[in-house]
Amino acid sequence: MTAALRQYLVITGNYWAFTLTDGALRMLVVLHFHQLGYSPLNIALLFLFYEFFGVVTNLAGGYLGARIGLNRTMNLGLLLQVVALAMLAVPAAMLTVPWVMAAQALSGIAKDLNKMSAKSGIKLLVPTGQQGTLYRWVAILTGSKNTLKGVGFFLGGLLLMLMGFRGAVILMALALGLVWLASLFLLGQDLGKSRARPKFTDILSKSRAINVLSAARMFLFGARDVWFVVALPVYLATVFGWDFWQVGGFMASWIIGYGVIQALAPRITGHGEGRRPAVLWAAALALIPAVMALALTGGGASRAVVVGGLVLFGVLFAVNSALHSYLIVRYARADGVSLDVGFYYMSNAAGRLLGTVLSGWLYQSHGLPACLGLSAVFVTVAALVSLRLPKPAT
Repeated sequence: MTAALRQYLVITGNYWAFTLTDGALRMLVVLHFHQLGYSPLNIALLFLFYEFFGVVTNLAGGYLGARIGLNRTMNLGLLLQVVALAMLAVPAAMLTVPWVMAAQALSGIAKDLNKMSAKSGIKLLVPTGQQGTLYRWVAILTGSKNTLKGVGFFLGGLLLMLMGFRGAVILMALALGLVWLASLFLLGQDLGKSRARPKFTDILSKSRAINVLSAARMFLFGARDVWFVVALPVYLATVFGWDFWQVGGFMASWIIGYGVIQALAPRITGHGEGRRPAVLWAAALALIPAVMALALTGGGASRAVVVGGLVLFGVLFAVNSALHSYLIVRYARADGVSLDVGFYYMSNAAGRLLGTVLSGWLYQSHGLPACLGLSAVFVTVAALVSLRLPKPAT
């Protein structure tokens, strides 16, 4: 086993462990506060700081990774997640909304430090010119992460049932603490540390390719979350009459399937070079929410439209997301890679934040067809923006 492969496995193992706790924690919070009588919209607001601090963290985290090394930012992310879990292990009387929002904010910072470090680290482990290998490694890391996030949803529900909320977060904090200790010794020192000392102003990308791809990413993820985060679970519960376990189980299964498709994306798309794949796959994706919105507005069979449409959307969205994840690593500079990746994932977090806010407001005021219509518009914008992507240098 080569040194690069060993480091890839350490990074992937860290990312997997973190993702399991991240998915489980989200489900624990949702289920626990649902039991306390909170509405779905109020529960969604508990995660507002989680998304907001993702925007800030990716900007500052990319700079920090270039200054101190990706090994340190990844380990810092693991440690902050342990602290966030410990914050939720307090007695039930202390679990106020502000306290939980603060813990979620810390978890959001931890998640984006961990993700930025993992994606940036891969760039440095694959020799220059081996773009097929780079695409496969990025796709496997990204796809497996999303699959495990879905598994984490199930894990959160199971732990809540077996151990209660406090017992579940204590167990996860202890397990992730052990991963953090192992990572301190196993992860390469000064991984991704820039040879030049970057200035703080370098957090804003000066690369046209990075800027264009970041704009496309923001609209792509806004298109998903504008109907997936709040509108869909509320719709499934109120219109279909599904109980909470059915809603959570269905959405967890969707995320697992989405992760599997992401991991297989290189086999589906072939090479991911240039603007053509990004534009064509985004254009295909835009058709799905547009057709769903028209069908629901016209009184179509809502169950078949929503469930079938969600499956198709998941397949095409997974391919689009995998292509973007590869292209950012492909375009990023080798020296100071975390600056480019951090800026890109800042746009990703901004899209999620925009989608989360619009999902609650638009569904409450105009219903699911309006959310789907805006989703189609967002994906169309992502496709049009992608037309300005340059062909990467060979």
